[in-house]
Amino acid sequence: MKKIIIATILILSTVVANADTKLQNILKSGELKVGTTGDWDPMTMKDPATNKYKGFDIDVMKELAKDMGVKIKFVPAEWKTIVSGITANRYDISTSVTKTPKRAEVAGFTDTYYKYGTVPLVLKKNAKKYSTGKSLKNKNVTIATTLGTSQEEKAKEFFPKSKLKSVEAPARDFQEVLAGRADGNITSSTEANKLVVKYPQLVIVKDGEKNPAFLAMMVGKNNKAWNDYVNKWIKGKKASGFFETLLTKYNLKSL
Repeated sequence: MKKIIIATILILSTVVANADTKLQNILKSGELKVGTTGDWDPMTMKDPATNKYKGFDIDVMKELAKDMGVKIKFVPAEWKTIVSGITANRYDISTSVTKTPKRAEVAGFTDTYYKYGTVPLVLKKNAKKYSTGKSLKNKNVTIATTLGTSQEEKAKEFFPKSKLKSVEAPARDFQEVLAGRADGNITSSTEANKLVVKYPQLVIVKDGEKNPAFLAMMVGKNNKAWNDYVNKWIKGKKASGFFETLLTKYNLKSL
């Protein structure tokens, strides 16, 4: 373990020596600014009573800041603006988002450290009516998504015949299903497993899981040295068992 930590520090030190302006600015200012939505259980959640964040991604970012020797500042973001927050330089990095071709056109992505499936949710009382993913592909079916999320893009691909309804945060797609304003929604298997426990009136459509999606942090598209720095940090943390420990803590399993 000690050898791995020392090796990681040496690698990161080498990258710093050839750092781009973004990395230099973070180290000089002593602060890492992180964009996060705070509404994705269990990755990033904001406690309205304290305005503090918690979750898998929050722990990841705190560890990154600690290893860099800088303070951390979480910058509130929404799904519809989380990409533009990177391009406008409102923060240095984001908590994890799904890698998509559309986002990759304007933003950079770190290496992946978590994979998940995409699944539909429906009301339990409608489970027989919508027992398969195919049953949701119908012009009389309304599928809800949250504006700006990768699921908004995926819904167009998975349910081309269905009516698609996008809601804007802080409202969420699953709330439309609970309220009866939509027949179903799609979300990550990670969040879906949490939602069916919190809201027992919801159920996962069992055969509806789609191809795995890849989570990564977003950085500026031209911040290559900063991206390389984070990638080497991720590699070192994987080797040390850090991510495995976090997966266990939050009862998660990467595909």
